[in-house]
Amino acid sequence: MNETRWPPHEIKLLLLDVDGTLTDGGLYFTGECQAMKRFDVHDGLGLVRLQRAGVEVVLISADRSSIIQMRAQKLGIRAVIDGCQDKGQVVRMLLEERELKPSAALYMGDDITDLAAMAEVGYSVAPASAVEAVCEAADYVTASSGGHGAVREVCDLIMNHIEKQ
Repeated sequence: MNETRWPPHEIKLLLLDVDGTLTDGGLYFTGECQAMKRFDVHDGLGLVRLQRAGVEVVLISADRSSIIQMRAQKLGIRAVIDGCQDKGQVVRMLLEERELKPSAALYMGDDITDLAAMAEVGYSVAPASAVEAVCEAADYVTASSGGHGAVREVCDLIMNHIEKQ
């Protein structure tokens, strides 16, 4: 972890992986083969507060799931990119579309499929439950695990900076 680059400042774009970051990474199935995912309400409130403070939130997932769309809608998140196989390319595209420098963006992910996206932004975060390679590449590793307050921890750090300005 590169502590000299933390905490982040002037974040305008928060990019989040979903499974293992916003969720605990588990997949639950009903007897009717309906998939379910567990989200943390504390993470949700953190994301709502960030958006109200002017930080855009984008969800990026390799999974295609109506559950992700429903959670995003509930939180007021307008941009969801699902079925994504190259997260690095998507992050570059989002920065270009929004005319943002990498230093204005933070990406949080938990597995090796997130490494390319983490390399495209000014700040990268891994939840405590992330795989070792992601923890080593991250600028910051949260105390909490994915789906258990890790996203809220990051939201609060960003909000603390916003509120001090």
